[in-house]
Amino acid sequence: MGRQEEQAVGYSQFACIGSGVSAIALGATLKRWYGITDVHFFERHSALGGTYANAPRHPARLLRQRALTLDAPGCACDVPSLLYSFSFAPNPKWTRVLASASELLAYLRDVADDYDLLSKMTFGAEVKRCEWIQQSQRWRIHVRNVDDDTMSVHECRFLFAGSGALVTPRDPGMPGLESFNGPVVQAARWQPDVKLQDKNVVLVGNGCTAAQIVPNIVSETKHLTQFVRSKHWIIPPIDFPTSSSLQWAFEHVPGLLAVARFAVYLYAENDMRGFYMTRAAARFRAQREASTARYVRKTAPAKYYDLLIPDFEIGCKRRIFDPGYLKALHAPNLDVTDDPITEVLPDAVRTKSGATTKADVIVLATGYSTNSFMAGIEVDGRNGVTMDEHWESFDGPEAYNCCAMNEFPNFFMLLGESLGSPADVDGRTC
Repeated sequence: MGRQEEQAVGYSQFACIGSGVSAIALGATLKRWYGITDVHFFERHSALGGTYANAPRHPARLLRQRALTLDAPGCACDVPSLLYSFSFAPNPKWTRVLASASELLAYLRDVADDYDLLSKMTFGAEVKRCEWIQQSQRWRIHVRNVDDDTMSVHECRFLFAGSGALVTPRDPGMPGLESFNGPVVQAARWQPDVKLQDKNVVLVGNGCTAAQIVPNIVSETKHLTQFVRSKHWIIPPIDFPTSSSLQWAFEHVPGLLAVARFAVYLYAENDMRGFYMTRAAARFRAQREASTARYVRKTAPAKYYDLLIPDFEIGCKRRIFDPGYLKALHAPNLDVTDDPITEVLPDAVRTKSGATTKADVIVLATGYSTNSFMAGIEVDGRNGVTMDEHWESFDGPEAYNCCAMNEFPNFFMLLGESLGSPADVDGRTC
């Protein structure tokens, strides 16, 4: 598991895998509710933030100096910021209705600072295996240092998994991709040093992430070709800047921020009306579909209507708040096609129709592999039963209240990103 022997065993009462939304909520709640500060977090990347820490690795010493804000172009949340935040840490200073990834990351960093969580985090620490030791009633965690490949051991009484579902970018399954001569950029692993100016760019995908990237890069490129697979309901935008006067009011008028958050909650919950199999819900969906289709026809080029307007009911897949994507489709240097890519050539892609599209850069907005939890981490419970074996006995993943399993004492699973948009399968919306 590592090139050197494991070192002395560390210990904390609580331990958590990951340092994202779930982990920060855990650390803050332990301190708020129980006064517990004996917790340690293991993060394989170089910064806290989970999905939002979308940046190349930096030395850990820099983490205390500044937040990392190197994100995919247009990377933002599609849940209103007032709601996409911790109830115990309201933020009156959101600059937009839908916060950018950098603003969300700064918010998470501020909350971690407020609860002194950074001092309890080890970065560049990849958890490889967790085993329940019956004799000592502890979890033993085997951790790899990603810089020098050495191993260490840490033990705890209570183990939490906040490793998230949006970890491993989905394999696009494009034959010949390894033969491509230019840069291949995963939206989930954006490389800011890759230049798109005056380049022929091929973008694969059309989920939330692609909808954010396209309007933010099309003007830079010589030509942008977007290859789409499935359709999504693209609904009118709700994003706009938050005025300084409103920020002031949120901060100084008692109760206003809480009332605004509750109002946003009610607005969001209203969509639940469309999820029932009733006549009233069917009418609600039909009304939403009609108004959304009108918006698409009003905003996008007519030649793309068939690619943009779904033939399934709204609510079957994640909807996309239009981040300027539909207007961007009018750009003269942009083409959108659903002709499937069958082969990647050294300087182009070939599609099912036999056409070739020249490419200097390929951008993959194809989402994450979300069918496995704690991918790459072996978890051994009581009597050596692994998590996979446990779930096989139930014919699939199961857990009490979605967080605890009977053969894994004091082990709890967290999934913070179910809060909002990063749970996007076809493309990441941060």
